[in-house]
Amino acid sequence: MSEQNDSGRVRPTHRRPTGRRRKPRARRRRAVVVAVWSGAVLVLGAGAGLGYAYVRLDHNIQGVDINAQLGKDRPDDVDNGSEDILVLGSDSRAGANQAYGKDEGGARSDTAMVVHVYPGHTKASVVSIPRDTLVDRPACTGAEGAAVPAEHRVMFNTAYEVGGPACAVKTVESMSGIRMDHYIEVDFAGFTKLIDQLGGVEITTTRPIDDGKSHLDLAPGTHTLDGEQSLGLVRTRKSVGDGSDLGRIQLQQAFMKAFIQQVKSVGVFSSPTKLFGIADTATKAITPDSELDSVKELTSFARGLSKLGADDVHMVTMPVVYDPVDPNRVVPVEDKARQVWEALKADRPIPAEATRDTATGKADGIVK
Repeated sequence: MSEQNDSGRVRPTHRRPTGRRRKPRARRRRAVVVAVWSGAVLVLGAGAGLGYAYVRLDHNIQGVDINAQLGKDRPDDVDNGSEDILVLGSDSRAGANQAYGKDEGGARSDTAMVVHVYPGHTKASVVSIPRDTLVDRPACTGAEGAAVPAEHRVMFNTAYEVGGPACAVKTVESMSGIRMDHYIEVDFAGFTKLIDQLGGVEITTTRPIDDGKSHLDLAPGTHTLDGEQSLGLVRTRKSVGDGSDLGRIQLQQAFMKAFIQQVKSVGVFSSPTKLFGIADTATKAITPDSELDSVKELTSFARGLSKLGADDVHMVTMPVVYDPVDPNRVVPVEDKARQVWEALKADRPIPAEATRDTATGKADGIVK
């Protein structure tokens, strides 16, 4: 079914799941990107350009109906003001993303993070899931409605490849026992443009980074990275730490901290033109779930996040060790991973012992 809004855009009507839903308080996005552009929408809304801005930005947003595909066989949804969001960075090489590598088949989730926003929305924890983690993938329904069978000991990022966003969400829910309230996907091309719109992100490297695959060459010191360099940094792996995906995750987490700080300090509200440019770029860069696929919904999602800063976000990697059968893969440390997920379910901080004595990638501290 579909309906036509005031702008003439045809949008699907969404099936809402039955049962309890958390109260629609301010929610969370890949660090703070949505908070930036939705803040821009709020500011623009005070001026005469509201109609044009709303229609233009609303038209940019294309959502996916995760709830319809997942059905009712999911973890309980607890109404306590917390939020859990699965954020994926897709490594599809289609369209504008072709500049970042050859498409070797279907898209895969290059980056996966579970963002848990605690009640009150003044603190958050982020758990990165290594894409090379061997998991038992549950049976799921793909984007076109086809059944995807369960499979034992497959890489985590194949869930997105074979079944799209809904299968990725179901795999995370199966691993964690936590219901994902929202899903947000970020693409490479939009990511680079957004960084450029923000004026770059300042980071400090403690060691040289020279990676031919990610096309990044940085001497030790402080750098303001543009969009291309930022993308290179979050994709670097072979030239840092032990050369694994775990080292890349450590770079990504350090960059995220710097990115949040940049968003907080860039002063986007000083220029309506800059505000709209950031909002326009951000709405094109993301694919949210169907409950966040409008300017109104995304603005509500982000409105209460202004108190979150870099120091308010705790980032860890899901506890893993290298697989004894295949050292190029990792497997969860089940008892420690359970500590992480149980802490989030109970809205407690993740205990330090949950990630102690697990594989790290040995790239911590290279980027600050």
